Amino acid sequence: MTPAPNPPVLIGIVPLLYVQSITISEGYEVRRIADSPFSQALAPTRKTIALEAVLLGADRLRIKKELEALALVSRVLAAAAAPKLRLSGIPVVCGLTVSLDMQITELRFTQSTQRRAALDLSMSLQHVPRSSTTLLIGEAADIALAAGVPLVSAPAAGSPLPRVPSVPLRPAG
Repeated sequence: MTPAPNPPVLIGIVPLLYVQSITISEGYEVRRIADSPFSQALAPTRKTIALEAVLLGADRLRIKKELEALALVSRVLAAAAAPKLRLSGIPVVCGLTVSLDMQITELRFTQSTQRRAALDLSMSLQHVPRSSTTLLIGEAADIALAAGVPLVSAPAAGSPLPRVPSVPLRPAG
């Protein structure tokens, strides 16, 4: 059985349509306030995203190669390959987060004899801040997402009327 496509998760410009799960982990540094028994959580120190997806169809091997290229590209090569990546890392955009400055740290592809026309993907990304500007832009986009402000317009909903076969129209005349 083929899974139904979800709203795409964008890893850079690579759309993943069949994401099965996505997990975001954020770590926070806790420091003791000077000369007091109290501690305070400071800004996030690390952010990772893990996702599981299925690559289906004729494009599955192309998508695999695009993800591998994103993972291998260093900051210098990213700037040459895509001028917009000079200022930021790989953006991750989905219904759960907008995270800029991400870097792929692990890719795992699995193919089984039961599903030869599919590749199972397991991917990990880590936040690698490049500038305070992209950090602020990413946080603003993440807050907008949390507030329910759509970043892109959704396709129009279909008609609530069911489609049923009818008698074909006759040509006039």
